[in-house]
Amino acid sequence: MSSHSVTNFNNKGGNPRNSEGAFLTLRDGRIMFAYTAYYSDGRGGDDDPANIVAVFSDDDGRTWGKERIVVVNEGKWNVMSVSLLRLQNGRIAIFYLCKNSSFDCRPWVRFSDDEGETWSEPVATMHRLGYFVLNNDRAVQLKSGRIILPLSHHYNVVMADNPEKVSIEGRGLFCVVMSDDNGATWQEGSERWQLPSGPGYLQEPGVVELADGRVWCFMRTNIGRQWQSFSSDQGETWSVPKPSRFQSPRAPMSVKRNPHTGALLAIWDDAALATKMWGEKKKLREGWLKDASWGRTPLVMAESRDEGRRWTRSRVIEDDPDHGFCYIAIHFTDEALLLGYCCGGGDDSHVLQNLRVRRIPF
Repeated sequence: MSSHSVTNFNNKGGNPRNSEGAFLTLRDGRIMFAYTAYYSDGRGGDDDPANIVAVFSDDDGRTWGKERIVVVNEGKWNVMSVSLLRLQNGRIAIFYLCKNSSFDCRPWVRFSDDEGETWSEPVATMHRLGYFVLNNDRAVQLKSGRIILPLSHHYNVVMADNPEKVSIEGRGLFCVVMSDDNGATWQEGSERWQLPSGPGYLQEPGVVELADGRVWCFMRTNIGRQWQSFSSDQGETWSVPKPSRFQSPRAPMSVKRNPHTGALLAIWDDAALATKMWGEKKKLREGWLKDASWGRTPLVMAESRDEGRRWTRSRVIEDDPDHGFCYIAIHFTDEALLLGYCCGGGDDSHVLQNLRVRRIPF
């Protein structure tokens, strides 16, 4: 895809992975891009040590300055998976996962009243222990003022023959936490959902508010397609999850509304297009694909101008068959669309190790 600029944040010695970011435009016009920066001698696994850092652009995302730490690692494992949100009261909120163990991974939030120069003490959004996943760039504030964080709750599995061996269940339960006072206090939604019994499971939900006031939830699954659910009461209750039109591997989709046109923009790894491009080799299978892309290619986008009923033809953003593209951050400026996403693969890295910012002019 032709675009004005591409900036890569690649792994290096002592920094084995950069991933899962989010954007925000500051009052002075600068753009902040925060992401997870791992520090270790390993390859940057999800439980390896990491800080949340930020870089800034004063030319509408064409170039970026030197990184600085925004949230130092305060977890026994790490802090990761950042969302940035300009609240209706003018404050900036930064959401992130604080990982202490497989029994304690929860989203926390800090606030800034000085455009990200300093941050408040952290506030827990989930008050009970568990392994709760909040993807990057997922926090949403509805027109009513309610903040919704879409979560996937994963149980721990303890092996009967080896009680010290604990793993995290892949099957996730979709749930939400919400705040009606700009993030000061939080409460859980009343429902939890999983896919029907069988081999399928959901993970990594996201939400967007529709024009009629409903909230659309889209969810990653391992059965070849994004599933979806709708709420007509601002996240309190949800419809039974059903398959959506979006064919995809086991990778998350991202959707945001274009503030300039009002259209919904969806970005995902298109499994149907992958089959057309490369044949059965790239079709979804259980577990990771053996190739270097993890099946997370090609990355495409499409628009809907009728609240998701119809979508334009997919437009390819990335189609390297040996690299994977995922965990998309979406941001609209007055001049361009900014995307931040993992782009690793090939012979030099795994999919999550490298991060890319792509600027697409309007």
